[in-house]
Amino acid sequence: MKFNLFRTAQAVAAAEPTGVTAATAAPTQAFVSTSAPDTSGSNNTEISKNDMFEEIKSKFLNEIDKIPLPPWALIAIAVVAALLVLTCCFCIIKKCCCKKKKNKKGKKGKDGFNMKNMQGEIHQDDEDDEEGETGLTEEEKEEEEKEEEKLGKLQYSIDYDFENAKLTVGILQAADLISMDSGGTSDPYVKVQLLPEKKKKYDTKVHKKTLNPVFNETFVFKVPYEELGGKILSMSVYDYDRFSKHDVIGEVKIPMNTIDLGRPIEEWKDLESADQEEPEKLGDICISLRYVPTAGKLTVCILEAKNLKKMDACGLSDPYVKIQLLQGGKRLKKKKTTVKKNTLNPYYNESFSFEIPLEQMQKILVAVTVFDYDKIGKNDAIGKIFVGSKASGLGLKHWSDMLSNPRRPIAQWHPLQPEEDIDGQLASLNAKK
Repeated sequence: MKFNLFRTAQAVAAAEPTGVTAATAAPTQAFVSTSAPDTSGSNNTEISKNDMFEEIKSKFLNEIDKIPLPPWALIAIAVVAALLVLTCCFCIIKKCCCKKKKNKKGKKGKDGFNMKNMQGEIHQDDEDDEEGETGLTEEEKEEEEKEEEKLGKLQYSIDYDFENAKLTVGILQAADLISMDSGGTSDPYVKVQLLPEKKKKYDTKVHKKTLNPVFNETFVFKVPYEELGGKILSMSVYDYDRFSKHDVIGEVKIPMNTIDLGRPIEEWKDLESADQEEPEKLGDICISLRYVPTAGKLTVCILEAKNLKKMDACGLSDPYVKIQLLQGGKRLKKKKTTVKKNTLNPYYNESFSFEIPLEQMQKILVAVTVFDYDKIGKNDAIGKIFVGSKASGLGLKHWSDMLSNPRRPIAQWHPLQPEEDIDGQLASLNAKK
């Protein structure tokens, strides 16, 4: 479809003005000549401009006729082009406005603000908005948080004997503890230690299903008065769990340089929230297991240990290893290695044999504990592992590999775990039975 209508309209439109101008030119010219002879030049220029416009218009329409596209396509292209132009204009205007706003913000104050100051202002504005919404000040918010975090309170006593250099700590009772068990109660006990030394620590007895336990237990630390200033007395209340890790309820920490030891102290203090202790790295032990079914002989070889926890004041330990043969929670046999002095990476290569019939192998557990030897006092456990058919993880894998490879020694590294955690696992296994 061609633009014939436009052409005819153009022809008619072009014909009419020429006649009219011809017919009316004379009177107009005559009238103008009598009244204002100077305006004839301007009329001629207007006519010439109209002719030029008509010529440009006719050329444009002729060019459009040459394009091999329907009219709707040309209209669509024109609309899209117009939209693109409008979008570009909008983007340019928006950029200009944003730059002006940024310049205004940057010019605040005498020397201007950097980005950190701007962020600080925005953050403060947000906080102000939040305060406006809640209607609470910062102090009121802190008070609310403290009220929400009430964990209970602990009554304790402290007394120092200057003559014998002994610090006596009494754990008297706790009250209003939060419930940690599903039944709405807890099984609380208190762990007492003098930080930063973690070697010596005491635990009270566990009180079952209560939120207001009465302990009345005392513990003694032998510490010279000169060393007390750098110590912190830590009393942590835990919820005992037989089959998993014990959860901390709260704690009370007292720097010893902030209290007067000249007189006995007995007071209540609110428990503060304590972060769950990250598992302490205790070291690793390498053991070898070998079983001969025909002879019914199990051989446990303690090869070596590495990266053991420092237990002595000099930053070393005097480690030895104890092996226990367990069945149904009862200890059948025990053996131990020699003591290696002043080392955290002892090498043993000591073997121990046990006679166990094949039918009993599924019931046997082997517990391996690394101790730090101490001439004076109790030997402290550094860490513990156990292997057997009822074990899990590496303990079960090592035992299974040994049984599937008779007469062949199978060596394996095991990460040491806290003694109380392993004892809890062993107790849960016996309970299931």
